[in-house]
Amino acid sequence: MPELTTTLRRPSLLDAVLGEANRAMQVLSGVAPASRRNPADVQATAEAGAGTSGAAPAALTPQQARHAAGLMRVNHVGEICAQALYRGQAAVCRDAATRELFEQSAQEEVDHLAWLGDRLRELNSRPSLLNPLWYAGSFALGVLAGKAGERYSLGFMAETEKQVGEHLDSHLQKLPENDVRSRRIVEQMALDEAQHRQRAEAGGGAELPLPARKAMRGMSRVMTSTAYWI
Repeated sequence: MPELTTTLRRPSLLDAVLGEANRAMQVLSGVAPASRRNPADVQATAEAGAGTSGAAPAALTPQQARHAAGLMRVNHVGEICAQALYRGQAAVCRDAATRELFEQSAQEEVDHLAWLGDRLRELNSRPSLLNPLWYAGSFALGVLAGKAGERYSLGFMAETEKQVGEHLDSHLQKLPENDVRSRRIVEQMALDEAQHRQRAEAGGGAELPLPARKAMRGMSRVMTSTAYWI
């Protein structure tokens, strides 16, 4: 009986493109699953088990719910952009350890997307209608950052997370005081983003030039002001 041999085909460029397109569709459609429980649910379960939940927070007024939804939609767009950025950077990264860092961070951003999507539905709202545009532009920007070299690619990641952390801190000040579920999500996101920044800096990320940092802030302002409404 002749011996059977198996030839493993190396992934082609087309395979990589199709894989990223499939990933983008999962992210944009909201079907990409979280690997961790929603922190709002985790905290609520812990408080109930300990008997320390106390009185339930007051229900949000329609105005408060709209405002919270706008802020959470902005955060959702930020995670769409971060997901695409890190996938773009990983796609052109030659160093295995650095590529793993980008991919791990991207997976944690998927968790954030799932949690924010849940909260938007709870608030009877929706993600930004411009998410496909944000994703495509951010993926291209990630590829460009990756082509600049490992140190600047990691520096881009560190600066991105620094600015995201500042936005999250400001949203904790702007969210209605009684919107406990949104606050728990944003607080966990802030912890994760700080870890991403620390990993990038520890990996040798270089500080970006001032014009690049200012340009990032300018693009961020356009994104946040648009995503609040659209």
